[in-house]
Amino acid sequence: MGRRLDLGKWRQTITAWSFLVPALVLLAISVLVPALMALVMTFTQTGLDVSEPLRFVGFANLHRLSLDPMFYRVLITTLLYLIGIVPPIVLGSLALAVLVNRRLPGMYVLRAGFYTPVLVSIVVAAIAFRWLYAENGLVNGWMVALLGDAFAPIGFLTNPLLALPSVMLVTLWKGLGYYMVIFLAGLQGIPQELYEAAELDGSDGWRNMLISLFPFCARISLLFQ
Repeated sequence: MGRRLDLGKWRQTITAWSFLVPALVLLAISVLVPALMALVMTFTQTGLDVSEPLRFVGFANLHRLSLDPMFYRVLITTLLYLIGIVPPIVLGSLALAVLVNRRLPGMYVLRAGFYTPVLVSIVVAAIAFRWLYAENGLVNGWMVALLGDAFAPIGFLTNPLLALPSVMLVTLWKGLGYYMVIFLAGLQGIPQELYEAAELDGSDGWRNMLISLFPFCARISLLFQ
């Protein structure tokens, strides 16, 4: 009996690794190898000829980068993008997951509607939002129709103050549905007994959700990193 259990366990392990290995190989090729190459390039220097050997220069590249004002502009823009994307996309997708996790009529249609932007190609999304944001695009057209000819078209992608928020909006529209599905899978994995135990302890409404939901979803949110 024990030998049969060991054999079944080995089969499960082999099956799991057979699914994991292709994904891990692709991850190594597309993420880990470029990251290691970037790390090596940080401390080395070479010419335009790729056949030239790499020359170790220590922290010279980092020192030259620290003297470039453009580096700090890029760094600030990246931090603003992270602040404007990560908290809203986590909280927003969690809120959507809680909403569509309810057993109400038409909820499957609502789930499909929220997930549809994920299926849209990034190229198609870029073309669509470029048309929306254009000075003669749909958004400015609506504003002209509402306010008349006195309204000056807004350059959403050419205005330095509006370009970053405009790109953030596209990212949120494209990504909320994807992370909603991840949180939804976590919510549906919460045992019903946990909700019942929270109710017996006197928790109801939002307090019940906080007690039962967040310990489980905290592990799900690690996938975002």
